[in-house]
Formats: sequence, structure tokens, C-alpha cells
Amino acid sequence: MVEIEAYEVEKVKDPFGILTGERYEFKLEIEVAEDDELYVEGGLYIRVIYRVDGEDGKIVRYALHERINDKFVDAELEDEEERMLESFCGEHFSEAEE
Repeated sequence: MVEIEAYEVEKVKDPFGILTGERYEFKLEIEVAEDDELYVEGGLYIRVIYRVDGEDGKIVRYALHERINDKFVDAELEDEEERMLESFCGEHFSEAEE
């Protein structure tokens, strides 16, 4: 299981108005137990694109990266971890700067 240690959130601009809803980009620094298959020495972070359209919000995509060198990690979170991530984003997207 992953634990969120710190985060940043930013509203993504859509200058052409092509996409419906609002997009937010999260950078979530996570802690992973050493015995977890996701564990990487130096730590990981997750970049998340979260879409809000009216009352509905959902993750569009996410990617894991190593903190030290920003290298992409080709792995997926478990369903429970994805639900936790989506819930977290739903609770914090409104903190983004306009």
C-alpha cells in the first residue's frame, strides 16, 4: 500500500476549450514499504491528471516516476490504491491555483 507524503496540485489550462470539464495535475510524493514490489530506493512520485466535469471527478491517467532521476516506472497501482488516489484528488483539486 502506498502512502501520500506530500503533494502539489495545479489547474491545467485549456486555451482552446476543446475538452469538457476542468483538468488538474497532481504531483504526489509517496512512501512505499520496502517489501512492496513498487519499492524503489530514493522514493517515488505519481503524476496524476484528474478531470472534473460538473459533480463528477475521475483520474484520466497517472504515471509513476523515481524521485531521484525522474525516470518513468512501468508499473500500475492496485485497484484499492487507485481508488484511494482518486478519492484524494477529489478532496484536494479545489486547492489548485487559478
